Amino acid sequence: MSGFLQIKNVSNLRLQAQQNVLTQAEGSIKFGSRSYINGVEDACQMIENLIHEECGIFGIYGAKKAAELTYLGLYALQHRGQEGAGIVSSNGERIHQHKGSKEVNEVFFHKDILNKLKGNLAIGHNRYSTTGASSSVNVQPLLIKYKKGDLAVAHNGNLTNSYSLRIAMEKEGSIFQTTSDSEIILHLVARSKKDNVEEMIQDALLKVKGAFSLVFCTMDSLVAARDPHGFRPLALGRLKDAWVVASETCAFDIIGAKYERDIQPGEIAVINRNGIKSYFPFKSVRHAFCIFEFIYFARPDSIIFGDNVDKIRRRLGRQLAKEKPVNADIVISVPDSSNTATLGYCEESGIKYEVGLIRNHYIGRTFIEPEQKIRDLDARIKFNPVRGVLKDKKVVIVDDSIVRGTTSKKLIKMLRAAGATEVHFRVSSPPIISPCFYGIDMPTKEELVASSKSVDQIRKYLDVNTLGYLSLPGMLSMHSLDGRDFCVACFSGKYPTKIEANSGKYILENRC
Repeated sequence: MSGFLQIKNVSNLRLQAQQNVLTQAEGSIKFGSRSYINGVEDACQMIENLIHEECGIFGIYGAKKAAELTYLGLYALQHRGQEGAGIVSSNGERIHQHKGSKEVNEVFFHKDILNKLKGNLAIGHNRYSTTGASSSVNVQPLLIKYKKGDLAVAHNGNLTNSYSLRIAMEKEGSIFQTTSDSEIILHLVARSKKDNVEEMIQDALLKVKGAFSLVFCTMDSLVAARDPHGFRPLALGRLKDAWVVASETCAFDIIGAKYERDIQPGEIAVINRNGIKSYFPFKSVRHAFCIFEFIYFARPDSIIFGDNVDKIRRRLGRQLAKEKPVNADIVISVPDSSNTATLGYCEESGIKYEVGLIRNHYIGRTFIEPEQKIRDLDARIKFNPVRGVLKDKKVVIVDDSIVRGTTSKKLIKMLRAAGATEVHFRVSSPPIISPCFYGIDMPTKEELVASSKSVDQIRKYLDVNTLGYLSLPGMLSMHSLDGRDFCVACFSGKYPTKIEANSGKYILENRC
């Protein structure tokens, strides 16, 4: 996805940008008679222009030093969220917790931190906020004390009825500490009249709607749950005698665990000293696996929804070449998320693959006054063209998606400035016309370029010779699963569940 900016301490960066915007509105930062514009805004604008990962969750039961293994699992899942990380562990007598608003290696920077997280049971979370702001109070896992003891949860996904649930509970006296929809689940568990925690979790989850892949930590059990549509992935693995669950199987690989199967849509799996026992309390509904996991989010070395991500992305690239062929000299990718689809495009088209854009993986903050501001700095911070590769060439550039199109436009401008004689843009997914309400941080419908512009209008806006998207049928034919098992709402505008009128990332934040 062109322009996804991976910045260290992204939560601090966002907060700084928000403060800058407010300060500028008040007109309080000046250099002479001119307002000072912090270069952080360039980076943050680039962040906000694009689709972002959801969250990564991990859980393990029955392993010595479970927290250390959870740390490694979160490290492998870092691509799914960089705003915060946390681990909760249990030794059967006490619950331990540590979390912070940084990346995994910064939150757990000292080995003594992990040593204090004792026990053979642990859950962990990498956060990218899809409901609730990037505040430290929203960092997960969330931990509560209630009538049955301690309970912690880590959540990947987004509840579509969070607003109405929270309003109703607040009217009845509930007090919330966060603006995350995940806390609603804990309140529902605590309010349940059922006899044991397993039944209480089932009772709570029957009341929520939307997308959830969850791991709960009780004093002596790990509970994994997935919504009946199966929007977000959740895999089950084994490490000797230990059970492991994670958003992606790449988290199994780093600790040497073996992938067994997926937690099934609608399954609640309770793992403790008695082994694993599964419950299926939900009504049967059609599956709605998030297609964007294959297009962009998941790591290529992961297995999700039963398919290898690298294999699917190559198929998408090959299908794109069949549907949208072009006469060109070279094919380049927008690194890194479109690399694999680009390889597939080259394999099918026979056009030579070249590295035409270099990505800077070590992006920090910039503080540049208006006089010094470099045109299109946000794009140049992340990418730089390889002039020797591009000069005097007809270039096909492959990306996994176009969101607003602003960053894509800047990349095209860079390619032309580097000497490309023709630029042909190919996208390994259909046009994005609608936002997501199931756990993807996506712009509003009005901000999505394809929601209001035709393909030819987008082509003219981007200033490319040709523009070609992968068709929706072509995309859905690349998987071993039935195409009807996928959620394609962002491409079709047809949502598999009812969406409340009061929805969106900051809906709970804005009412506080």
